[in-house]
Amino acid sequence: MADRQATIGAFVLGGIILGLGAIIFFGNFRLFQPIETAAVVFQGSISGLSVGAPVTFRGVRVGAVERITIQYEPKNKTAYIPVILRLEPDRVRVAGQAGPSVGVDMPSLIARGLRAELRTQSFVTGQSLIDLDIDPDSPAVLHPDVTALIEIPTRQSAFQRVTEQLQDLPLRELVGNANAMLISTRNLADKLDEDIPPLVASLKATSESVRVTSDGAQQTVGEANKAITDLQARLDTTLDRIGVLIANSDAQVLQRSTDLHTLLTSANQSVQQTHELLNNLNSLTSSRGETRANLEATLRDLAATAASLRGFASDVEHNPQLLLTGRRP
Repeated sequence: MADRQATIGAFVLGGIILGLGAIIFFGNFRLFQPIETAAVVFQGSISGLSVGAPVTFRGVRVGAVERITIQYEPKNKTAYIPVILRLEPDRVRVAGQAGPSVGVDMPSLIARGLRAELRTQSFVTGQSLIDLDIDPDSPAVLHPDVTALIEIPTRQSAFQRVTEQLQDLPLRELVGNANAMLISTRNLADKLDEDIPPLVASLKATSESVRVTSDGAQQTVGEANKAITDLQARLDTTLDRIGVLIANSDAQVLQRSTDLHTLLTSANQSVQQTHELLNNLNSLTSSRGETRANLEATLRDLAATAASLRGFASDVEHNPQLLLTGRRP
């Protein structure tokens, strides 16, 4: 009986030892390693984050979520969600040290830009985790009244930034504008369905008319070119004839001018001979004789004739065509 109880006791003790080993091996317990705690304070929703969720640094696990609480501040009427992290410094090595870095300078890392970000661990299960990263450009917003632990500032994830941008969008106005645009597009399509067939028919008729007009215009242009060619030939012939006529006129005028000069010379000689004759007759006749009166009348007629000849000669010099046409009454 005593042996049986000892066997049962040994079996139970062995089971307890195996259970503790499994918990220590597969769980998050670190009995022989240093543990450092820090806090991350969220103000928005942390849906999907639970106790035991992993804490990573650029995807490498460096701890786990130990506790999640809610703290309400009546002064500013704001609810904060401080999340306590259990970090494992043995996973972090500092350059220049041979062994694990036991004393990680957390405030120095925070001052250099250590930030915490809530990320989705699985889109299927909806679980979330906390990822740490160095981001000096992100502002460090701390909450000393919420937690007394070392606080790692938070930064918005890309999903949260996109969500906020989507929330800021005037979705109702966009939907209204989209509906109005769809209605306008539908009305335009209906209007086009009504107007396009007559327009196509009109275009076809216009095209046919333009084609016919084009053929007629080409024929008209051809006839006009032919008429212009004939007219140009006739003009050339006319110009040639006008040139010949001008040359003949010049020759005739030159010839008539020579004849007129000869006539004027002869008339001048006749006048001189008449004056000489009158002088002789004047000397021969008396001042009261009938012959002298006749001679004076003759001289007057000759003078009138000479004046007429001079006038005619002057007119011919100014207008040689009088020799051809004569004076008009």
